[in-house]
Amino acid sequence: MKSLDLELKSPAANLAGDEALLDWCEETAGDEILRFWESQEYFVVVGYANKISTEVNVAACESKKIPIYRRCSGGGTVIQGPGCLSYALILRIDERSPLAGITTANQFIMDRNRRAIESVVRSPRSTISVCGHTDLAIHSPPAALKKFSGNSQRRRRNYLLFHGTFLLDFNLALVAECLNMPSKQPDYRHDRGHDGFVTNLNAKTADVKMAMQKVWNANAPLKDPPLGKISALAKEKYSTKDWNWKF
Repeated sequence: MKSLDLELKSPAANLAGDEALLDWCEETAGDEILRFWESQEYFVVVGYANKISTEVNVAACESKKIPIYRRCSGGGTVIQGPGCLSYALILRIDERSPLAGITTANQFIMDRNRRAIESVVRSPRSTISVCGHTDLAIHSPPAALKKFSGNSQRRRRNYLLFHGTFLLDFNLALVAECLNMPSKQPDYRHDRGHDGFVTNLNAKTADVKMAMQKVWNANAPLKDPPLGKISALAKEKYSTKDWNWKF
């Protein structure tokens, strides 16, 4: 697997990057990829089918000049920015592997990600768990399970995109200010507000990257990413109101 540490200049370009890498691998039968990026500006991103007026406090975002985007995969709405490490896996689908099905792919990938984070935390009092379908949460008694990572999946015929975020040192107050209570929530949330449900992992970015690279055996750098494809997709799709405000 190839590793790519690529932060682009805008949220639109960074979101386009994940989809463009998926399409590029599908077209070229390319190597599997693990990509990292961390936006230097805050933005809200809704899941593909999310309705903005339901999931987002639009007035708060407007007052703070925080833009709203839509990604190509499902899942819930998040806010990203400094202190939130984003990653993307582009994986080859083999009919004989767990990646052949959506549910088994979720289980396989999340178990590996959990093991990576466990190697970073190294605390006998803290437990890292896969919760819901694609969340990672930390339990440090007597506190309840708190989410620090959300993830989602997009599939093509031969490759899939599995991407998500790790809250490491994020301004958590912005989550409650900019996002409404989600229209759908996992059972383990127990109707907690954002401030009682999400948390920072308080881990070093470099350590998380290294752990993910190790568990996914992503040691060789990807030298020639499809920057032209990314730029075109950012301009034609992720920068447009037709895409971002379609629901």
